[in-house]
Amino acid sequence: MKEPKIGIALGAGGARGFAHLGVLKALEDAGIKVDMIAGSSMGSIVACFYSSGHSIEWLYTLSKAFRRKYYLDFTVPKMGFIAGKRIKEFIRLLTHNKNLEDLEIPVSVVTTDIKTGEKVVFTQGPIAEAVRASIAIPGIFVPEKYQGRVLVDGGVVDRVPVSVVKEMGADIVIGVDVSSVRMNEEVNTIYDVIMQSYDIMQMELVRTSELTSDIMICPKVDMYSGRAFTNIEEIINIGEEEAKKQLPIVQDVLDRWRGQHS
Repeated sequence: MKEPKIGIALGAGGARGFAHLGVLKALEDAGIKVDMIAGSSMGSIVACFYSSGHSIEWLYTLSKAFRRKYYLDFTVPKMGFIAGKRIKEFIRLLTHNKNLEDLEIPVSVVTTDIKTGEKVVFTQGPIAEAVRASIAIPGIFVPEKYQGRVLVDGGVVDRVPVSVVKEMGADIVIGVDVSSVRMNEEVNTIYDVIMQSYDIMQMELVRTSELTSDIMICPKVDMYSGRAFTNIEEIINIGEEEAKKQLPIVQDVLDRWRGQHS
């Protein structure tokens, strides 16, 4: 029997993006093989780490030990507060200095050209540069200058990159949306202002992805801050539990596809 190619779109969401790991684990435990992944922002980090060959258990351990200090290399704020060199080296180390085309599972990394407004999708070239660009939240991170472009966070144009997974050739697309706006959030610093504004701006973009994906998994992580990088274990567990709840729907979509292509 012909098997469908399953693609997963991992969305932006800051620290809430650790829920993506829980979703991937639930699918893996259920024997559902992911054939391709597209990621925006935090989703691109998880996609590349997972596709580099690390076991999900090892990634769980790494994530629980993650601290914001790993990427906080502050700079004089001209185009951003965080230089981003530290997180780029961290990504390079964890992906063994690989190129995207070397990954075990094909990955597309979504970024935004801040000069032209174009969505720029990387499927080849150094992982560290592509992912560093994809996580460059405007105003927080200095943009990544690469291949003559000035690149920022992929979530600016495509928060849950469902269309990118379809373009990769997926027969069935699972979207994972970890974004949400925390109501009555404490807003005390310029960092808070930028991040809260960014979350609000993204609400409409995600609705389009919900309409075009076959399955949309939405872990209930809105009680956690996308910028705190605390409660990581709880965030991962919520992702896993939500994906488990959706497994009957995933299985139904797979069965229907097989029935149509048998």
